[in-house]
Amino acid sequence: MKNKPTIFVLVGFVLVGLLVNSCKKESQDPIQQLFTGGTWELASVVATYYTGATQDSTVTLDTTAMCSGQFFTFYANNTCTYTNYDCITQTPAAATWSLTQNKVYLQANVVCKDTSAKGSSMPFAYAQIENLGQYSLVLYIGDIQPNYSLTQYRVIYTYGFIRQKVNGVD
Repeated sequence: MKNKPTIFVLVGFVLVGLLVNSCKKESQDPIQQLFTGGTWELASVVATYYTGATQDSTVTLDTTAMCSGQFFTFYANNTCTYTNYDCITQTPAAATWSLTQNKVYLQANVVCKDTSAKGSSMPFAYAQIENLGQYSLVLYIGDIQPNYSLTQYRVIYTYGFIRQKVNGVD
């Protein structure tokens, strides 16, 4: 009889443990958390020109002279927006983003108005992630395919972003 309360307490702990562990836990992986941890502001754009594997020249584009406030925002529900692309006010459209299985490439179908002949583009449809940290994000876009001819002219743009505070919190 002395052990009855102890057995009930023990069975109670086991049932609570089973209940807690059976709850479905949804969480993002650490890389997705870095993307969605805040708004990313464009800090730099560098255009690197190649002929085949030979680097011909590098041009750093002056993003502060172009305009200020180009922001890339990723949300936990895998939607995203890019504001002020190419210094043109953008109407945020419903765009989605994902990472490739190896988490080396970002795929974002955000359509941005630009100054090209077409009037719009999807610059981040397939971007290589060069660096991703708590405060910095570097993406390669353009002619980033791994196979190219030795005489092919190509341009790779390096977009550097810094994470901005959200509601005063890093």
